[in-house]
Parts: sequence; C-alpha cells; structure tokens
Amino acid sequence: MAVLDYLELPVGSTADQQAFYSRAFGWVFTAYGPEYAAHEEGPCQMALNGIDSDHRSKAILPVVRVDDLEKAREDVLAAGGTITLEIFDFPGGRRFHFTDPEGLELGCYEPEAG
Repeated sequence: MAVLDYLELPVGSTADQQAFYSRAFGWVFTAYGPEYAAHEEGPCQMALNGIDSDHRSKAILPVVRVDDLEKAREDVLAAGGTITLEIFDFPGGRRFHFTDPEGLELGCYEPEAG
C-alpha cells in the first residue's frame, strides 16, 4: 500500500511558522526538536522543517507512506526514478527522497512499527 499522507514544508523559522498556522487554522503541532514540528491530525499531515541539513528539501515535499521501504526504493528505481537521499532514520520511522523522471522531488517513509 502507498498513500500520500504527508507534506513537509522547508521553513526558515519553525516557531514563526507554527504560530502562523496555529493562528490561521487552529492547528496544533508536535515538536520533534527545535527545528522540526508536525501537525498530525487529519488524513494528510504537515510538517515544518527548519533543519539546515541534507534532510531538508528545497521545496514542498510530498511524502508517500509505504509498508516496505526497501521495496518502495527498488520500485522507484525500476520505474525510472532517481534516489536523491538514501534511506535514513527519523523520529517515528525511516525514509528516503527521490525525483521522478521529470525531476520532481518526493519522499517515501515507513513508520515505526507501533
């Protein structure tokens, strides 16, 4: 199963953006460190990524939830995608980033068994 259920926004200030979305929509965020927070309600979750590292995308990052991350990686490659960030751990699971044949960046994640 593969479900698009997560969007990650690269931000300069996680605190300022949390305040904006909280005021605008009443959203509550869970902090996963000082520079990463997620609104985890609803069918599509959204995160604010202020981390200055390779784990931060340059644009809005749609992230697809999968049951088997290694198989998803193989399938992305077989379909003509390019891996841009190899599998890595994050609080709550593991993921990788890839581009599709037109160069659009997405991520795939497998949540921790829970």
